Amino acid sequence: MIQLSNRELTLDLLDPDSDQSRLGTRYCWGGYIWQVHDVRQGPLLTGPEWPEPKPTPFNGQGLPESFRFRTRDERALTWNGREGVHLGGGSLRASATGEAEMAEPCRWTLTRQPDRLTYRTSQQAFGYDYELMRRIELTDRTVTSTSLLTNHGTEPLHLEWFPHPFFALTDGLVRAEMSPGFSMAENPGFHWKDNVITLKRRFAGPRDGHMELMTPPTTGVLRAQIDHPRLEGVEFETSYTPSECPIWANGLTFSIEPYLAAVLPPGQSHRWNVRYRFGRGR
Repeated sequence: MIQLSNRELTLDLLDPDSDQSRLGTRYCWGGYIWQVHDVRQGPLLTGPEWPEPKPTPFNGQGLPESFRFRTRDERALTWNGREGVHLGGGSLRASATGEAEMAEPCRWTLTRQPDRLTYRTSQQAFGYDYELMRRIELTDRTVTSTSLLTNHGTEPLHLEWFPHPFFALTDGLVRAEMSPGFSMAENPGFHWKDNVITLKRRFAGPRDGHMELMTPPTTGVLRAQIDHPRLEGVEFETSYTPSECPIWANGLTFSIEPYLAAVLPPGQSHRWNVRYRFGRGR
C-alpha cells in the first residue's frame, strides 16, 4: 500500500505494482484510494463485501474510479475488434467467452509531495494513444481526486468515467441529501422526498440490494451530504455535470456514481475532479 497522511486522516492507496492481486479490469489502477482512516474514528469507508480483507477486484472497496471500456448496455468504447484498452489499467483482450482480460498493465510513475500524490501513465495500443495524470490531494479533512486525460491518437477518444465511492451505512440505513435538480422515479429500493434519498428497507448482506438511475440536472455539479455512523457526515462533490447517475446499495455499503461522458478529439485534453469532505467525529 501507498500512504498519504496528515494530522486528521490517513489514506491507503493501492500500489499499481505490488497490489496487482487487488486490481482488475474495472477500476483505474493509479490513485485507487483503498481506505480513509480517521486518527480517532478508524476506517471510514466500506465496500460490497466489507469487512472482507481481500474482496474480489470487481467489487473492491474505498473510493475507486472507473474508466469504462464498454457502456452499461455493452456498446464498445475503447475496443478494436477483440482487443482494446482499459484507460488507466492496461491493454485488454477478449477471452473465449467474450469477457475482458488484462493483457498487459500500464506502467505508472509516482511523484510524492507532503500533501499530494501524482500518478502518470501513457499507453499506445490497438490504435489508441493517450496520457493520463491522476492526482490525490489531502488537505485537512478533504480528499480531492483529479484526472487529466490527453488524447495523442489520430481518432476521437470516447470517454465514459465514474467514481464509485463506497460509503458506510448508519445502522444499516442510508440518508443522502442531493443538490437541487436531481429526480428519481418510484422504485422498490429507495425513497425520494425533498431531494433526500433513504432506503425503503434494510438490505440483508452482500447479495441483497438495489440499483436505481437518478435523472441529473442539465446544468450544475453534483453535491451530496451523506450520513456517516461515526462522523458528522461526508460531503461529496463533482466538478462536472453528470451525464447520468446510478445509485446503489446492499447490506454493507451505499454508492452514488455520477458519470462523466465526453469525446476527446485528437490533441485535446480533459480535466475533472471529485472531492470528499469528511466531517468531524461525533
